[in-house]
Amino acid sequence: MRRGVRRVLKGVAILAIVLILLPLVGVVVMWLWNMLVPALFHGPVLSFWQAVGLLVLCRILFGGLRGHRGGHGHWARHRMRERWEQMTPQERAALRERMQNRCGRGGAAASDAPG
Repeated sequence: MRRGVRRVLKGVAILAIVLILLPLVGVVVMWLWNMLVPALFHGPVLSFWQAVGLLVLCRILFGGLRGHRGGHGHWARHRMRERWEQMTPQERAALRERMQNRCGRGGAAASDAPG
């Protein structure tokens, strides 16, 4: 299968999933809001479209406009492994030391501590 056809099929599948999940999640948010907020805080009752709008607003404010990072993890690990394999033993040791210092372990802080 050609790359372009595969990309189109993936886009259609994502669109189908969004069209199925958005109304489902919107109904769940509307139901939860209407069960909790009016009773607890004397807040307003939401309609379906208000619940969907609230979801979109939360995504923009708290989730950003980018997609999930989970799909890129494999490629990032693969690229890091390639870089690691191209390093000399001295470069690897220096990188390990920098990472340990950044994480608060090892390095000067650990050697200065009384033992």
